[in-house]
Amino acid sequence: MRHAPFSSGRPPPWWPEDEPWPPQGPPGPHLWRRRRGHFFWRVGGFIALAFVLTIGGCTLAFWLGASALGLIHLPDSGAIFFRAGGLLAFLIGVFGIAFTLRAFRRASVWVDELMEAAGRVEAGDYAARVGEGGPREVRALARAFNSMSTRLQKTDEQRRNLLADVTHELRTPLAVIQGNLEGLLDGVYPADETHLAPILDETRVMSRLIDDLRTLALAESGRLQLHREPTDIGVLATEAATAFRAQADAAGVTLSVAMPDDLPLLDVDPVRIREVLTNLIANALRHTRRGGRIEVAGEANGQRLTLIVSDTGIGIAPEALPYIFDRFFKSDESRGSGLGLTIAKNLVAAHGGEITAESAPGQSTTIRFTLPIAV
Repeated sequence: MRHAPFSSGRPPPWWPEDEPWPPQGPPGPHLWRRRRGHFFWRVGGFIALAFVLTIGGCTLAFWLGASALGLIHLPDSGAIFFRAGGLLAFLIGVFGIAFTLRAFRRASVWVDELMEAAGRVEAGDYAARVGEGGPREVRALARAFNSMSTRLQKTDEQRRNLLADVTHELRTPLAVIQGNLEGLLDGVYPADETHLAPILDETRVMSRLIDDLRTLALAESGRLQLHREPTDIGVLATEAATAFRAQADAAGVTLSVAMPDDLPLLDVDPVRIREVLTNLIANALRHTRRGGRIEVAGEANGQRLTLIVSDTGIGIAPEALPYIFDRFFKSDESRGSGLGLTIAKNLVAAHGGEITAESAPGQSTTIRFTLPIAV
């Protein structure tokens, strides 16, 4: 049993698509420790400077006062010079202390704002943000906090959307099951095959949906276990297509496989790759009219192998094409759960591959996914 490693150039399946990989956000722990050290050195320097300026200012004030009272005698030739220099040094000390206190006050304002925002996040308000101001280290901390809040907010929104989508998808089969069972118990329906078969069909729909959700959760969390072994992709594609042959014949759709004989073996999980092909073929079959055709093809290109599932179906609208791999996304004509393409994308990514789609509305759809060739 082996886990699929994520190559350095590819993000894990659960990484958000709109964020760069490798991460370009806040610095790592070692950089934070370095910046923290610099910050405390600066704070220590400010404190030492304030201490020196305070002592120096007090000494100069005492010296000037004593000189004015005649307690200290200065040479006549340098009295004016010494007094002027002492007064200038005293003023510089006062301004230095004022500048130091102002710098600490500015830093404390930003830190107070950051602490308040952290309390809001702790209470569940992930929309909390802070201004990026103050010393360099405080600005870096504010950027990191805002990035964290944004990620938490996005994750919370995805969680809420997922719960809403799952609830919506389960409502229909549960309503059918409940309605038929109530009719059977009340004696409205006879307990025959006509009324029992829909109940069994809906339980299968629910079982498939739960299995899909489990696979998707494992894939997106990076915890999907792949049982890799040398696999003949041509044989695997033929087997996947054969499983749909009867369904395609009944729908009047030609289903063919065009795989070269010299394709190299791939080190993949055959069960998961067959699941990808199954989802793509089933999706193509649902959207291809009678008289159309579906083809599963493959080609090797350098260190990668490309599998292609194309159809002459109704196509995908241009505005919908960027979202077809999103979970629970379905067109108005779709009868699936909206998870097939999402699962296919995550399974391909778990193998270190990529999946893309192109479509001509009303004419065809082609989905390609690549897999690394075993060396």
